[in-house]
Amino acid sequence: MRYWLMKSEPEAYSIQDLAQDGKTGWEGVRNYQARNLMRDDMQVGDLVLFYHSNAVPPGVVGLARISQTGVVDPSQFDSGGHYYDPKSSPDKPRWIMVEIEYCETFSRFLSLAELKNIPALEGLVLLQKGSRLSVQPVSQEHFELICELAGSQRFKQTLRVL
Repeated sequence: MRYWLMKSEPEAYSIQDLAQDGKTGWEGVRNYQARNLMRDDMQVGDLVLFYHSNAVPPGVVGLARISQTGVVDPSQFDSGGHYYDPKSSPDKPRWIMVEIEYCETFSRFLSLAELKNIPALEGLVLLQKGSRLSVQPVSQEHFELICELAGSQRFKQTLRVL
């Protein structure tokens, strides 16, 4: 199992939206490195820290799980949409996404500022200068610490189910 952090602007799609919907496709990613992580490295069952970006303050808000991989991102074919890619076609799609399912909203919000002040999180991609990637790997140690600090009720239960 691998661990991830995925960023979403809460005005576009929040942890509350995911809780209501149950699951969603992680569409609209147009960064090749993030796409490659979703396409090549994520597996069903991997766990995800859900992060609200471009929020005041930004921070980790919940837990999700990868429920499907290798999904063709339909937004690349919508010529009127923000994520349209004219170089992509249904027979040769350029953008692949994953589907995530809701696990929990953390009882304690962990802001970016707070995360930066935890020495044990040194090396976390999110905290590296210039890191803007919307999909990031997270070490097991960092993942478990963040879940513990956030008061996760489901993390250990989720691991037992897998």
